[in-house]
Amino acid sequence: MAAPLVYAVLSGFKSTDQLSRNPIGLPDPWVTSNYTAILGSRSFWQLLGSSTLIAVGTTLMVVAVSALAAFSFARFAFRGREALFTLFTMGLMFPFAVAVLPLFLLLRSIGLLDNPLGVILPQAAFGLPMTIVILRGFFREIPAELEEAATLDGCGPLAFFWRILLPMARPALGTVSVLAVVASWNNFLLPLLVFNEPSWWTLPLGVQQFQGQYSAEYARIFAYLVIAMVPALAFYSVAERQLVGGLAAGATKG
Repeated sequence: MAAPLVYAVLSGFKSTDQLSRNPIGLPDPWVTSNYTAILGSRSFWQLLGSSTLIAVGTTLMVVAVSALAAFSFARFAFRGREALFTLFTMGLMFPFAVAVLPLFLLLRSIGLLDNPLGVILPQAAFGLPMTIVILRGFFREIPAELEEAATLDGCGPLAFFWRILLPMARPALGTVSVLAVVASWNNFLLPLLVFNEPSWWTLPLGVQQFQGQYSAEYARIFAYLVIAMVPALAFYSVAERQLVGGLAAGATKG
């Protein structure tokens, strides 16, 4: 798994001539200008900022809405609860590509094309099923005695949710947050559908544009791909323990 990544990093330090003559050897000499030119480009940082804004907005929205929905499904008994939960879980079988045309028409009708909300809202909607499934399994295993004790101390349902349940669910919240950030960061089709103006393009769109602009300069393309991957890989490396811990907790509690 590491071999393609190492190959891409080393290829980014070569010139295109070196890459064609010696594709698998070490760079000789090392060409750092491929990386420094990209890092010094204003357009790259604009793409990075747009991707970060959309990823953070999507994550906050999907976690907030899913936590409330999962709390209702896990801690309240009401008619049609399981049928409604099943409806949410059916979203796991609904591919995004099927919704491209109606989604585009809907976003155009409400004026959300070339608007970051046009990406954030659909990404959050498509992230709800998985997030609700994970959080509901965690919330259901919180002991009922804890809720009863909180009620005796004067906590209502929302106070119990905010003061007790959410702090206890930190591992699960961390897990779904990591999944939402990575999914948003790697999304290509939805930003391509929504954004016509380059000012709101995300990094996947920037990679495509850069590849088309420098189609013959393979070494620079490798450098751009590596730099575009670094933020997501760094975030995942930092949050890996939280992700694995949250999934393990969900497995034992669900």
